[in-house]
Amino acid sequence: MKKLLLASIAVLLLIDGQPALSADFPIQVRPPVLIPAFTWSSCYLGAQIGYGWAHKDMTDPVELVQDSINNFLDLGLPLTPPVNTAGLRPKGYIVGGQFGCDYQFAASNWVIGFEGSVTGGNLKGETHIGLPLDPDIPGNPAVVTARSDFLPSGTVRLGYAWDRWLLYAKAGAAGSSDRYSVSGLFGPLTIVQPFNFQGVDLRIGWIAGAGVEWAFYEDWSVKVEYEYYNFGHQSVLMTDSINFGGTSVFGNVDIRQSVQTVKVGLNFHMWSTRW
Repeated sequence: MKKLLLASIAVLLLIDGQPALSADFPIQVRPPVLIPAFTWSSCYLGAQIGYGWAHKDMTDPVELVQDSINNFLDLGLPLTPPVNTAGLRPKGYIVGGQFGCDYQFAASNWVIGFEGSVTGGNLKGETHIGLPLDPDIPGNPAVVTARSDFLPSGTVRLGYAWDRWLLYAKAGAAGSSDRYSVSGLFGPLTIVQPFNFQGVDLRIGWIAGAGVEWAFYEDWSVKVEYEYYNFGHQSVLMTDSINFGGTSVFGNVDIRQSVQTVKVGLNFHMWSTRW
């Protein structure tokens, strides 16, 4: 009986002292850690590599050679009508860099941004044309070459995001730096004249393209994109200042050109709130 009484008193004392014990040792509950939602809002800097191919139509290299040399040598030939077009298809590798900024609208999948890009490479191509058009004067084929050096551009892009994936389209203004040459031999049997006309073409056109980008790790993303450049028609001055006894011989050709590229790019994102 005493043991039962003592056990009951001990239980009552334990229950009565529980609030004090809880006050001395409070239970700490940590608030949940909130992970911010992914967003494409950031500025970025990156590099790119790819492949390009161009379509260039030169009108008229035959007229350039025959009329220029005809006037210089005083051959008395009639002027050549501009009826010949040399089609050039330069192609090759491209490398470059880009800088831009994107903004993803709050509670939305839409992304808008701008990007500046400079691409250089080694797009080369050549073709051959027959000289001359006059059947009474034999001639050798002329070699027409084209090379694209730089393709700078500034574009606005609009995209739709699925978490770390971004599908986008882009459009804007672009520039082109190109070099051309027309070289060979021209003249009657007794007067064979070498020539090597050179020209530099700088022009502005427009660009449109599309691509997909994936943010694969922290502030890094990779993209694949296609671009189309159109530069229309432009007259290019071609000059030979070596093969005519110190006299510069020159003429103009009309060149129409467009360029297409496929690129892979790597971007590092700065000042980002994405993670």
